Amino acid sequence: MLVPISWLKDYVDIDVSVEELENKLFSCGFEVEEKYQVGKDIENVVVGLVKKCDPIPDTHLHVCVVDAGKHGEFQVCCGADNVEAGKKYPLALVGARVYQTAKDHVTVEGVMTISAGKLRGYDSFGMLCSGTELGLSENLYKGAGYNGLLVLPDDATPGEDVKPITGLDEWIFDVSITANRPDCQSIFGLAREVAAVLQKPLKQPDLSYTETGVTKELSVSCEAPDLCERYISHYVYDVNIKESPDWMKRRLTLVGCSAISNIVDITNYVLKELGQPMHAFDYNYLEGHAINVRRAADEEKIVTLDEKEFSLTHDNLVICDGKKPVALAGIMGGLNSEILDTTNEVVFEAAKFMTDNIRKSSRSLGQSSDSSAVFSKGVYEYTTVMAMKRALHLIEELGCGKVSSTKFDVNTGNSIEPRELTVSVSKVNGVLGIKVPDADIVRVLKNLDFSPVIAGDVLTIKVPAYRLDIETYQDVAEEVIRMYGYDHIVPTFIPTAQVTSGGYNLRQRTELKIKNALCAQGAFEGMHYSFFSPSDLDLLRLPEDSPLRHAIKLINPINRDLSLMRTTLVPQMIHAMAKNQKNGILSGRIFELGNKFIAKDLPLKEYPDERETICIGVFGEDEDFFSLKGVLEAVASALDIKFDYEKEEYVFLHPYRSAKVLCNGEEIGLMGQVKYEIQDETDMRVPAYVAEIDLKALTKYYGKERRFTPLPAFNEEKRDLCFVMDKDVTCASVEKTIEATCDYVTDINLFDIYEGAQLGENKKSMAFNLVFTPKNEELKPEFVDSLIKNILDTLNEKYGITLRA
Repeated sequence: MLVPISWLKDYVDIDVSVEELENKLFSCGFEVEEKYQVGKDIENVVVGLVKKCDPIPDTHLHVCVVDAGKHGEFQVCCGADNVEAGKKYPLALVGARVYQTAKDHVTVEGVMTISAGKLRGYDSFGMLCSGTELGLSENLYKGAGYNGLLVLPDDATPGEDVKPITGLDEWIFDVSITANRPDCQSIFGLAREVAAVLQKPLKQPDLSYTETGVTKELSVSCEAPDLCERYISHYVYDVNIKESPDWMKRRLTLVGCSAISNIVDITNYVLKELGQPMHAFDYNYLEGHAINVRRAADEEKIVTLDEKEFSLTHDNLVICDGKKPVALAGIMGGLNSEILDTTNEVVFEAAKFMTDNIRKSSRSLGQSSDSSAVFSKGVYEYTTVMAMKRALHLIEELGCGKVSSTKFDVNTGNSIEPRELTVSVSKVNGVLGIKVPDADIVRVLKNLDFSPVIAGDVLTIKVPAYRLDIETYQDVAEEVIRMYGYDHIVPTFIPTAQVTSGGYNLRQRTELKIKNALCAQGAFEGMHYSFFSPSDLDLLRLPEDSPLRHAIKLINPINRDLSLMRTTLVPQMIHAMAKNQKNGILSGRIFELGNKFIAKDLPLKEYPDERETICIGVFGEDEDFFSLKGVLEAVASALDIKFDYEKEEYVFLHPYRSAKVLCNGEEIGLMGQVKYEIQDETDMRVPAYVAEIDLKALTKYYGKERRFTPLPAFNEEKRDLCFVMDKDVTCASVEKTIEATCDYVTDINLFDIYEGAQLGENKKSMAFNLVFTPKNEELKPEFVDSLIKNILDTLNEKYGITLRA
């Protein structure tokens, strides 16, 4: 919110520097995001008195002698048509900084530095300036809009800086207003805080006006009290549409508003001054001389002041006359009732519309305004009443109309009187962790207009109607400390606190161990939203009765693509691999450690089961099913457990290159190659493989102690065996049989797979490296051969496996 310091001074005597004021505001909860002077880019421009002005023959130029007071006299060439001797103009000295304008002399193209030059053979030391070259407009300084030199007052002193004369020294604060303080989204609202923090009296805006006794036919009704808690209107006649006075135009310009006409400017002025959006209707365009606040009918149309047409719904609130909508409530007026140069009767409106309705309507219609921004944060009835009085006062002050006695106040019964709140002083101090003296509590709350009274431990305050955020003793404690000073808080331990050494807990240590193991395998960690799209479930070709489709729907999603709580991490991993390939990265390994959300019932009756899960994706020409298996083995090794793999088909994985993952007989995940159809649909260029492991099922193994096994006293024996078997016999089943048959085997590694016609139909060969570890005596070759024969016999008997010749 833009805040001119001069406007603040209407209500508070500010006697501190802008830097100190900035710090004071920050100390009480208001951050000044930026502070600047209106003429921040203008430097070394002074008042210049033209003492002599002679035309340069055959040109439109003049050569002038300019008195710059203490800076001396300078010869300056000037081409403006209003330059003449005896007048005073802004003089940019050599080295000065001013704005550079386009050929239209209106559009600013940047900042330039003035240097000495020569025009038509005449030396020129400086430049006489227009208002545009100083960054001024007609609304900021009268006469600045003229396409020529800016004429300065006759009493200006030559050589004096032009900034104080033209208002370029005006300081502007851009203040960030937090969501819990909508009462401060105005100049006067912030002035209340400034007065409190500086401990200065607050001056009230003039709300006085006189009703003439004249009445006019007008009726006001509200059919939607749930969306409009208060609606105030007042009829004004003998309206004279003209420009607003210079002071009002300047202030509106400083806060980013365009000056239009006195009536419209009054509504904008009150909006910025008090934080209450207002609107003025041309009385003569109100059919039936009636105003009705109601919900719009479905498909009802309205054209707003910016000439946009909207098709409305029952959720939109409109202001209507006797027949049609004339304004989108809280957003923008209708084109059919705008204030024109011919307007001579108006009806002013000030209302309190429901915050959420205005916010949702503005968002759904794609139509926003200063009014909708304020209503979306909150407006209080206290301000609504005050704003109407202020607008009527300005009508009289500007002499642009007469205030009639025709007025309406449709109220749902809410009071604007202060409400009493009683809290415990000890509880307030308990929240703060310090004891604030009673005198300081009273002083702070009195400055905030809470009328405090302390009797023993009981603090009674009267909360102003514009402070709906004050409800409990915690809120009171916050008000006290932000004005008393956070620097008074002394750091202390919580009574039950203990000094700990800190560090990671078991879960965090285990997760870090898993991540380190995966990074050692060349994988990079990825992170995705906990939400995904219904189309992601379709991408996986899941049947309608799949448990993975049992996903929780968000009530208010960011968009449809993030409308479901994810039940699997696989779709996002597939998209991640596809996106990398589209960006030219044709090989890589990615992992994500995150939660999936499993609902027991839909709609939800209890919190879903948040299952910590790890998803791994590998892609590239050099990757295959077994390289992904190797990555999973690294995870198992990090946890000091063993994974088993059994053939299983999944609708989104290759039917012959997929498996379920088990640990001690419990199914904990899946792995396999992404189906070709899905790879094609996501425009993948190289094969992709994915695995998903339920880490929650593995938490029982977290913290498992590794046991030291001493090195054998005798040499190990290693043998390579190549078996021929049916294609449907898995590597895991062979390894399990070998381990169960011979307890001397301590390590088994598959190092080759082969399929060929010479092996026979539906046959394959698998080559294993077996490590035999001795126990209490040396392993002799004859004994190892007997162990191998026993293994071969068992494999042949169980699976028909033979040793490849």
